[in-house]
Amino acid sequence: MTASTQGSTPRRILVTGANGLIGGLLTDAWRESDRYRAVGLARQPGPDVEIVTDLTDLDAAVNAMEGIDAVVHLAATSAVGSTWEQVLPSNLIATYNVFEAARRAGVGQVVFASSNHAIGTYETENAPALYELDDDRIWDHTAENRPDSLYGVSKVYGEAMARYYVDHHGLRAFCLRIGGVRAPDDPSHPALLWKPEFDNDPGKLATRKRTRAVWLSERDCVQLIERCLESDRDWVLCYGISDNPRRFWDIEHAKDVLGYAPQDAAPKDIVPDRSMPS
Repeated sequence: MTASTQGSTPRRILVTGANGLIGGLLTDAWRESDRYRAVGLARQPGPDVEIVTDLTDLDAAVNAMEGIDAVVHLAATSAVGSTWEQVLPSNLIATYNVFEAARRAGVGQVVFASSNHAIGTYETENAPALYELDDDRIWDHTAENRPDSLYGVSKVYGEAMARYYVDHHGLRAFCLRIGGVRAPDDPSHPALLWKPEFDNDPGKLATRKRTRAVWLSERDCVQLIERCLESDRDWVLCYGISDNPRRFWDIEHAKDVLGYAPQDAAPKDIVPDRSMPS
């Protein structure tokens, strides 16, 4: 029997931010496979939402944890340019409430969607040279925190909160510094970004270079979160990207401690040779 089942009943996983892209990816994957039972939570109704509530209300967060086996905490204000007034309720107060509610409700495992922006200043200081294939710089889970925004600050806070609840309240926490997940219809998804009509567009070519390094595919994203849910470790902090040809965020740690095995990669060539047969 794997950790995803209790007898024949899939574990119930509370997915906060269920109206978001990753929340939808998880819900769709688990609905098809029955590996887990997703319980979607959001502030607004949606097709994947079962609990409509505001996580800034601690009592409501505790109530949402009833009958839950683990939490995947995705809910947040996600814009990098978010103001303090925006990150305070959604990314700080709500994140504290999720960990504290899990403690009170006896939910022992939380997967926290952190972000590469927790160390984003390394990228902003070194781009665009950092995106080239011959640049060998890389940052791993031991890198000093250098957030590039108040959004990044809020993710560092969430990681610290997770560590506190591991060390002092016995929770198990997994913090994922997620790279660039894109919806299939997003113009910056590799399937669209590498269309031939963009081969001579300087803006698209620049976006291709960064995407080549930071992309996390939909199925790799789901797999990484599932590897956390299956892990018996108490604490993991790692990055989430696919097996891209250029990587300046380390994924070897995720492979080693979680068994993460990415299946996808962004294209290597910024301008592919279209004359070659596919």
